[in-house]
This record gives sequence, C-alpha cells and structure tokens, in this order.
Amino acid sequence: MFIAFNKPFGVLSQFTDKGTDGSPRKTLSDFIDVPGVYPAGRLDRDSEGLLLLTDDGRLQSRIADPRHKTEKTYLAQVEGLPEPDALEAFRKGLDLKDGLTRPAKVTQVEPPEGLWDRDPPVRYRKTVPDCWLEVGLREGKNRQVRRMTAAIGHPTLRLIRIRIGDWSLNDLAPGTWREVAR
Repeated sequence: MFIAFNKPFGVLSQFTDKGTDGSPRKTLSDFIDVPGVYPAGRLDRDSEGLLLLTDDGRLQSRIADPRHKTEKTYLAQVEGLPEPDALEAFRKGLDLKDGLTRPAKVTQVEPPEGLWDRDPPVRYRKTVPDCWLEVGLREGKNRQVRRMTAAIGHPTLRLIRIRIGDWSLNDLAPGTWREVAR
C-alpha cells in the first residue's frame, strides 16, 4: 500500500507519541488507520503538507534516504522580502552549523491560491512584509528549509511540503489521505 497524506500543523510524523511532558500530542494514528504502513521520511510537527506512507521497506528507503536524491519541494512563507543576492546564496548552498548544504532551487512565488487556514494562524505584523518561496531540496538535514531561510535573514513563518519526487499534494485537504500509485 502507498498513501499520500496531507499532514496538518501540530501533528507528529509518527504513529505513537513518546513525549515526556505527559500531554498527548496528535500523531498519524489520529488520521490513518491502516496497519503496516510507515512514513517515508519525516515532516516536523510545525510543518504541513505531503507525507508519503508505505508498507514497502525498499520504497520507503528510496524516498527517504538522501543518497537517492529524491527532490522535495516546499512552499515557505518567510518574513521580509529576500534580495536577489540572498536567493543566489541559497541556490549555491549555505554554511549551516552541521555543514554546507547542497545547492537548492529557490524562487519567489505568488501566495498560493486556495490555501487552507492554519490553526493557529501565522503571526501577522503590519510593519514587516512577508513573501512565499518555492524551495526544492535533494537532501534532508534536520529543519533544513527553516535553517536556510533564517541563514539568509528571512525566518520561515509557515512551511508546506507540496511534492516529493513525482508525488504531489494536489488538492488533498489537511488531515486526509488517499492511496496513490507507486
């Protein structure tokens, strides 16, 4: 089985919560009741969008392992308006605490049409503009898009993964899933 899921904000990319604070957090089991499937990669709790799940361990590895260089595409709402030289640095690779990132694709885009509301909403500040970037990566460092946008001086306000390789989020509503072709 192969599933595309639109992970909502605040949901863990795992089926059980092993948190230490005692308060229950939402997990994949709150949305998906299919035995034997596991996420092919992760998406941070505070990120949204496409998460693929499968019962095929080799497919799971091919999608998640950075050695296979499966491109992942994100929409990032960032604080401020990046200058062209900041975006060029992003494209060439940035030096983060855990090393140099591979070159990434980045383009400033119009705000996405038909985007669902987020709960809680993104903070809005009258004096600070924001914009949307489409980012394509072929590696998967921890919180990489967020750290890269911060490194160019434009912190991420909202992050939505819209594509993994050939699979896209399309019109899948938050919290819903569908079986897709491998």
